[in-house]
Amino acid sequence: MSEGQRSNNRTLARQNRKLVIAPYLFILPNLLIFGIFIVFPSLLGLYYSFHVYDGLNPMKFNGLDNYIKIMGDQEFWSTIGRTGLYAAIVVPLIYAAALGIALLLAREIRMRGFFRAIFYWPTMISYIIVGLTWKWIFGDSFGILNHLLTMAGGEPVGFLTSSFWANTAVIVATVWSRAGFFMVIFIAGLQAIPTDYYEAARLDGATGTKVFRYITLPLLKPTSLLVVMLSLIDAFKAFPLMFALTGGGPGKETTYIVQYIYEIGFNRQELGLASAMSVMLFILIGGFSALQFRLSKGGAV
Repeated sequence: MSEGQRSNNRTLARQNRKLVIAPYLFILPNLLIFGIFIVFPSLLGLYYSFHVYDGLNPMKFNGLDNYIKIMGDQEFWSTIGRTGLYAAIVVPLIYAAALGIALLLAREIRMRGFFRAIFYWPTMISYIIVGLTWKWIFGDSFGILNHLLTMAGGEPVGFLTSSFWANTAVIVATVWSRAGFFMVIFIAGLQAIPTDYYEAARLDGATGTKVFRYITLPLLKPTSLLVVMLSLIDAFKAFPLMFALTGGGPGKETTYIVQYIYEIGFNRQELGLASAMSVMLFILIGGFSALQFRLSKGGAV
């Protein structure tokens, strides 16, 4: 082998090594962020869950006592039930709203980009701001709705002091703030459907309802699975919006599981018990996601 060929081989080998290493270098920053802010706190929480710890005094190992205590905590389970009911209402509403808007805005209409931006805009606002904004609308003594009702000669409604209305306010604010995010996912799913199917359906004389039922919905199944899973996880993690809008009240009517864990950890300073509850919540969400994935066969069309 000549010296020139050996030099070319060495150059090719160096280039191959760079090609192999390059993808890992690109994902390294994300891996570091994920490891520092997600994996490490999760492992630390798991460690705390087997201890008695108030954040000030040295922690003491207590084995499974925190988990046994949770099993007998009626308030924990009633909060889980309340959160599950909230998720059962919010997830279908978000799904329907996001899909409906996406179907409208996936078409070639005037000012489509403007309307997409308008519907997506609420997702860029922090949950605290969303909660405070809706508080100015639903507020009992200073809210816009009660002001309009009074001007029209009606009686003010206790939107944030009535159980039914407080839950309604939380649901409306949640759907408003999240529908735009899932709208974008649905638009991407709709644009990925080959137009050949629609052209064939039109040639066969299929109505719009049949096209939606037999073509659009089945081909959106992977997207639907993603939207339902993400919105379900969102619902079980809900906290800042309710904290800003209702404070969890009236009473405990809009206190969901993350707020309950927060109160146990930081108001009662039982960080070990709160960590154990977080682990239980993680297992619960993981179980729901796995069941949903299995029932939908992984979103296979």
